[in-house]
Amino acid sequence: MNPDASGTALSVPKAELHMHIEGALEPELAFECARRNGITLPYADVDDLRRRYDFSNLQSFLDLYYTGMNVLCTAQDFTDLADSYLARVRQQGVRHAEIFFDPQAHTSRGVALETVLDGLEASLATSQERFGISTRLIACFLRDRGPDEAMATFEALLPHTGRITGVGLDSAEDGYPPEGFAPVFARARQAGLHLVAHAGEEGPPEYVWQALDVLGVDRIDHGIRAAEDPTLLRRIARDQVPLTVCPLSNVRLRCVDTLGRHCLPQLVDTGVLTTINSDDPAYFGGYVGENYRAVQREFGFDDTALREFASNSIRASFLGRDERERLLAEISAE
Repeated sequence: MNPDASGTALSVPKAELHMHIEGALEPELAFECARRNGITLPYADVDDLRRRYDFSNLQSFLDLYYTGMNVLCTAQDFTDLADSYLARVRQQGVRHAEIFFDPQAHTSRGVALETVLDGLEASLATSQERFGISTRLIACFLRDRGPDEAMATFEALLPHTGRITGVGLDSAEDGYPPEGFAPVFARARQAGLHLVAHAGEEGPPEYVWQALDVLGVDRIDHGIRAAEDPTLLRRIARDQVPLTVCPLSNVRLRCVDTLGRHCLPQLVDTGVLTTINSDDPAYFGGYVGENYRAVQREFGFDDTALREFASNSIRASFLGRDERERLLAEISAE
């Protein structure tokens, strides 16, 4: 193992492609937003809230996640949330971030879509100048709220498509196959948006097939259960469909028993275009740099392997060619 690899994990220039901005709500900011919005959280203090981050599955996490999200009410809350994330990952080599947000999780509790977008944009519009990080927004549909509500959400997003890069599909996966969302993804494609979807996190390999062949996605978020289907894995490797893998999340949500049993080495050995990401970093034990460090320690990835993950993240991004080439050159020179 290269003794400098942990330093490379943080310093190598990289993109983060799978990160929910609501999942960067640290307990300290949650209590600050609650205070200024007159909301009482059902936790004694910051330490009490942090102790609750012990999840048995995806749904147990979502229950706490949506409770914490209730403190996000004003544009300033969303601006502070994005600033907090960007300030942290600037120290971890992130040069570009494609950030998920969940419109339905906010509009369903009375927060206007414009409030969310205005608050995030107030931070992200100057992220390059202030943090050295370019950014894009991806609006995700909550699959457990069904295709009809997803379509209504897309209609609400249509006047704002200039402010987002793509659409995604997230939230509780098991029992909510991607194929039901084909009409809304077709509409998004017609609008010129990029398409991504969570598939193969808790759901079976069939959900990955559907995301590829029915939704026509550009990237698969998670995708780890594709490792159970050799034909699917070969397809993903052959077509260089990026997987946005989130190792610490997979362990925290019990998708894998331990990091040592994660399929990441298998994905790499099969030639899958694999990227490393944090998912919901405030809840899962680390931001993207900690995820790089964790897999480096567990699997012995050297500097070359870490740089390949970083290069993959740039290749899999929705940046223009010139921006991708600039960042890839920065990785080579680092």
